[in-house]
Order: sequence, then C-alpha cells, then structure tokens
Amino acid sequence: MNKEEFIQEYAVERQHTNAVKWDALKDAFGSEDLLPLWVADTEFKAPKAAINALTKRVLHGAFGYSFTPKSYYDAYFNWQKQRYGIELHEKWLRFGTGVVQSLSVLLQTFTEPEDAVMVLEPVYYPFMRIIKENKRKLVVSNLVQTAGKYTINFDDVRQQMEENNVKVLIFCSPHNPVGRVWSEDELNKILELCRQEQVIAFVDEIHHDLITGDRPFVSALSVKDGFYRDNMVVVDAPSKTFNMAALLNSHVIIPNPQLRDRYDECVSRLALPAGSLLGRVAAEAAYREGAAWLDGFLKVVRSNFAYVKEELTKEFPTIQVSELEGTYLMWIDLSQVVGAKEVMRTVKEKAKLAVDFGEWFGDAGLGYIRMNLGTTPDNIEKATSALISALKENNA
Repeated sequence: MNKEEFIQEYAVERQHTNAVKWDALKDAFGSEDLLPLWVADTEFKAPKAAINALTKRVLHGAFGYSFTPKSYYDAYFNWQKQRYGIELHEKWLRFGTGVVQSLSVLLQTFTEPEDAVMVLEPVYYPFMRIIKENKRKLVVSNLVQTAGKYTINFDDVRQQMEENNVKVLIFCSPHNPVGRVWSEDELNKILELCRQEQVIAFVDEIHHDLITGDRPFVSALSVKDGFYRDNMVVVDAPSKTFNMAALLNSHVIIPNPQLRDRYDECVSRLALPAGSLLGRVAAEAAYREGAAWLDGFLKVVRSNFAYVKEELTKEFPTIQVSELEGTYLMWIDLSQVVGAKEVMRTVKEKAKLAVDFGEWFGDAGLGYIRMNLGTTPDNIEKATSALISALKENNA
C-alpha cells in the first residue's frame, strides 16, 4: 500500500471524539487553540481487519468472562518470529492494560520503597512518574548526544549502578524520544552490565514495529541467543503499532519462572485486570492481516520526517534533528535558534502547536521538542509552516 492509498483509506478526524490528543488540550496546555502533535497516537484508523473483527464480536452481543484463545498466541508469536526472529512461549506471556501500568506492577513486584531504579534520559517521562509515585529512588544516566545521534555512556551507567545500588533499569528500545534503534552490540553491553551488577532489566519494546530507518530491530530476548533472558522482563503492546491504545491490551514477557511466579503473586494480590477481550480480538486480527497497513503507515511517517527536517534545516541550519531510526516521534533541538528556556513559549504561544517539550523527558531535554509524525501530511505542513514563522518572528 503506497502513502496516498493509505491516507485516503485510513485518515480520520479525531476532534470532538473525546480524543485526549485533540479534545483535552485545555487541560494539558491551557489552550484549545493549538494543533496537536503531542501524545503518541495517530489520525489513522486501525487496520480494516481489526475493525471487521471487532464489528463481528460486538454484533455477537455477549461480553462475559473470556479467556485468551490459542489463536491469539499463534498470531502474535508468528508476527514476532517472522519479522524479528523472536521465539516466544505461551507460559512466558502475561497480559496487562498498557505498558506503563505493567511497569508500575513490575516495580511493585521486584523492588521495595526507596530502592533505586535507573533510566537513561532523555526518556519517556511516565517512567520517572511511576518510579516516584511508587516511592522508589530515581537514578539517571544521561545519554550522550553527538551531532544529533545519541549513545549510551556505559561507564556512567556502571558507576551509577554501583554508587546507588540500583535494583532495576527501565530501558526503552527503540528509544522514545530520541529515535534510536539500539544495535545488538549496544544491547549486549547494557544487558551484560545489568547481569554483572545484579540489576533486573525491564525492557520497553512497545515501538519495535515502528522501524523507520535502516537499522533492524533486535529484541532484548534475542541478544546473545537469549543469554540474558533470565534477568529481564520485556513489555510491548499492539497499541502503538496499530493505533489501539484505548483497547487496553499489552504484553508482559517473563521467561524466568521464578520471576514469573513473583509477578503472578503480585497481580493476584492486587486483583489486576489482564487486558481486555476486545483488545485481543482487534490485536489478533491486526497481527494476522495488518502488515500492509503498517507498511503504509511507515511510508507516511518517513515522508513526514523528511519534509519537516528539510524545511526546518533549510530555514535554520543550526537546528539539530535527530535521525529517526524508530518510533514516529521526531526529536528536534531548537536551542540554537531560540533560547532553551524560551522554546515552550515560542512553540505554544506563537506557533500554536501542542508538542511534548523536551524538559518533560528530563533535564537533558531542555531546548528540544518531540513532534508526533503519525498524522496527515496536511497537519505536518501546517505545523512546520507555523513553527518556521514563529521562529522567524522570535529572531526578527
């Protein structure tokens, strides 16, 4: 499916549909008069196969207690195996309502209040929120940025782990917001550090289907032929891949049986929901028949990225755009054009854009914005024009 066909078939109006991205702007940004390019969902319908499966299930009319059929495991496992060579087993898999919810439960399972939990900033800010709200100690190692590309400071990671007696690393792969798809060598180094320092790795792979560059995705589960599986929990979901976050279906993959037993005990004690029936109905259909949809969507994202990068850097050569290897989230350094502390005011009040501001992702993000590319080219063109005009006005 080419870009134009995808847009024609799947683009959808989200405003006035109780969409957080569009209809909660007043609460999030203090203004409704903004073009939303923030929270990571899209202006595209889910794959037709998922909609058809949901329609059939809804028309059946009964929504009583249900279990996950073998067909779901087959669809999801085949998707992972065929695309990434990931070998999964039914006994490893648990379900949640979302990745952040699952990470919070994992923190409650494997750490105690005041235990140290590490992240690599700038990083998806709900990680820091759940660490703090669960009364754990936040430990930060900053990624190293060179000419727009981010790498891991492994020496600093080790030092922080040792000095703070870190118990858990929450690791984002592919990385949100900087767009890195980590190489197998990088993954091996970080997982080996966790093994040596007796740190459990919680690996968030929710963006793993959204590969927009040349570097292939490698799952933490596959590194060194699965050598590190006993020391990790991997979380992912179909929500980012197929735009179905509100269907409340995510995966928790725990290969180690001892860790799995501890997780099961915590879930049972808290009486937590294990995802949703309709979420699994939609996801199973998407995993079976959604490859063409994903291909079309990624063509839109790549085209949007190329457009924004070209237009911004043509007008302002000092703007630094991080290459987009994965995710549909563009990470842009505006600090050389407008003072880092003025970015929020310029983008929100002058350009009238709702984006995720870099400081939300940690102090290392000050001066940056994260722009959501999962929308129509029309929205991207309007946003880019508005941003350029605001930056010019600011520099007049």
